[in-house]
Amino acid sequence: MFTGLIEGRGVLLRVERSGPDAGMVIQARYAMDGLTLGESISVDGACLTVVSFQGKVFTVDVSAETLSRTTLGRKAPGCDLNLERALRMGDRLGGHLVTGHVDGIGVLRDRRQEGRSWRLEFKVPPELERFIIEKGSIAVNGISLTVNGCGAGSFDVNIVPHSFSETNIGDLKIGGEANIEVDLLGKYVEKILKGFLNSGSTRAESSRIDTTFLQKHGFL
Repeated sequence: MFTGLIEGRGVLLRVERSGPDAGMVIQARYAMDGLTLGESISVDGACLTVVSFQGKVFTVDVSAETLSRTTLGRKAPGCDLNLERALRMGDRLGGHLVTGHVDGIGVLRDRRQEGRSWRLEFKVPPELERFIIEKGSIAVNGISLTVNGCGAGSFDVNIVPHSFSETNIGDLKIGGEANIEVDLLGKYVEKILKGFLNSGSTRAESSRIDTTFLQKHGFL
């Protein structure tokens, strides 16, 4: 589990292919004291496992599933990567709960400067649209952000100067891709409601909570 507050950046040194899977050798650009084998680290928003390390250089395994569902399969040596080590019990939760399980890939559709900040608009796959709400949370390349607004198949976020300079989101150009993880809570709510409404049980039939109730109170 992560917070979406990027600790620092790393550079991809090389990709070691092994059949459908791969290993990525990354050099962190900040101190990674206490790194241990098997620990989880978010790399551009994807939760990966450290399999070896020496100093600031570490290797993570990347499965075929992760390579196909994220932008990591298209990364080349020399590219910048956002890094965040896993949340520890007792740490401040300054962003939001981020699992590191990327839901899909977004494409940058527009970027414009507003004062000292930047507003970025992303196009997302249709299956993710329903989980994105105005003023809700979303992770873009592992960065915890607040949704400013959303429309048909898109959303926009505001990037403050610190995030723009200290993460790789400032390097993203129009047409560039980013890993998107929608808010975990929304997915669970949908799953629970679908099971409840489709159960056909006596309890469900007698309950006062139905689609009419949810619509009336602004949930649908």
